[in-house]
Amino acid sequence: MIPGVTDLSPKRGLIDRNAAGRMLLLIVFLLMCIGVLVVYSSGAGWAEMKFSDTEYFLRRQVIYTVLGLVTVLTVSSIDYRVFRKLSKIILLLSVILLVVLLLMKSVGFIDGAARWIRLGPLSFQVSDFAKYALIFHFSRFISEKQDVIRDRQEGYYPLLFMLLVVVVLVAVEPNFSTASLISIIGFTMMFLGGVRVKCLLATAGVFLPAAALFAISQPYRVRRLISFFFGGDEANLSYQVYQALIGLGNGGLTGLGIGASRQRELFLPLSYNDFVFVVIGEEFGFVGGVLLLCLFVMFFICGLVIARHAADLFGRYVALGITTTIVLYAFINIAVASHLLPTTGVALPFISYGGTALLFNSFGVGVLISISKHRKRDAAAVTGEGIPGGAS
Repeated sequence: MIPGVTDLSPKRGLIDRNAAGRMLLLIVFLLMCIGVLVVYSSGAGWAEMKFSDTEYFLRRQVIYTVLGLVTVLTVSSIDYRVFRKLSKIILLLSVILLVVLLLMKSVGFIDGAARWIRLGPLSFQVSDFAKYALIFHFSRFISEKQDVIRDRQEGYYPLLFMLLVVVVLVAVEPNFSTASLISIIGFTMMFLGGVRVKCLLATAGVFLPAAALFAISQPYRVRRLISFFFGGDEANLSYQVYQALIGLGNGGLTGLGIGASRQRELFLPLSYNDFVFVVIGEEFGFVGGVLLLCLFVMFFICGLVIARHAADLFGRYVALGITTTIVLYAFINIAVASHLLPTTGVALPFISYGGTALLFNSFGVGVLISISKHRKRDAAAVTGEGIPGGAS
């Protein structure tokens, strides 16, 4: 059951279904343009030092952005219901790829974290693929099992098993931050889908201590937590955080201006990726940071409107899952840059430098727009069945 939402009919509200899709496309386009601008501003110095080319990151980000827009438009033209039919295959493939990564690491083909699979000149992070695979199959399962979703044996335990398989495989890559975020996404979808709250709380009571023990099993994660809770100085692990706070403070109310960031000049590592929000805050100030937050708030509202008017329950839960995922990643990135959460490697959607995350998020936006295009009667015509009046 989705709190406060009991009807799948396309009623008009403050923003209707079609307007939400168009507005979502505009928001994403604006975010991508901001990304190109800020990646160039923040990455020019690092590109000069690493590649002797100040425009290295700019060119690649422009290519990623164009491919992202093509992905949005292409996927939006596909009937989203095809992912319901393929959800089992997609989830199985993602699990196989995660296992293959761990096997490659165990035999020495991969050194360090086993997160990326390379296909010729291209590479992608498998956890991004697994995240969307889980959203599709959770949405299919929840929409098809509404009559038993509150039953532990037939509803909750199968969902929990699927989630744990993906989360454990991602965690042992190791990629604890992504595993944690996938867990949050999975439990959020279960809650929205109607799983009993007491089941979720009981599971959290068991697995939160286990997750905490896993988190402190690595010294570098312990140092991050100690640095966050008890502070430190520039010579310690919290160097990035101190430089980030200096940058946000430099920006003041209206910022130093485009290209005037001081922290980007090799003071703040990963200023074009994990800490790109700092450059936005320094160059555009508090006002620019708030406007960026407003864009993500509007993204969230558009996603909820699309979910509200989805043609079927599968589309509703997919829209909720994708919207939750993208907005959650944005919140975590901004919170880390603002020293509200411990440092972790989470990119700012559509803005941080990088191709894999941008393309997968673009794929998600394309699915959202596809959902916004279909009406209730379209789904009934395809399935040959009426659409239930609401989730229970």
